[in-house]
Amino acid sequence: MAPRTIHIRVEGRVQGVGYRAFVERHATAARLSGWVRNRRDASVEAVFQGAPDAVEDMLDLCRSGPPGAHVEKVEIIGEGVGAYEGFAVRPTA
Repeated sequence: MAPRTIHIRVEGRVQGVGYRAFVERHATAARLSGWVRNRRDASVEAVFQGAPDAVEDMLDLCRSGPPGAHVEKVEIIGEGVGAYEGFAVRPTA
């Protein structure tokens, strides 16, 4: 089965609550490639690439987030672009 790649943006109280670490931990455990970073507009942006079921499960996790987060919106802003090795936390953009 071909890997799925999605680029998402998450809005709500998602900075200062361990959201990036939560995403990195779960993405790594699911063997997904990609990255996550904070945005200056207080959102979080991420790319996930891997098995379609694992990507869908990651989307579900992003909708809840870690304790202390309050996710208001998870939007897929791109799909099917790029090739990634491993998972990284990137600097704020």
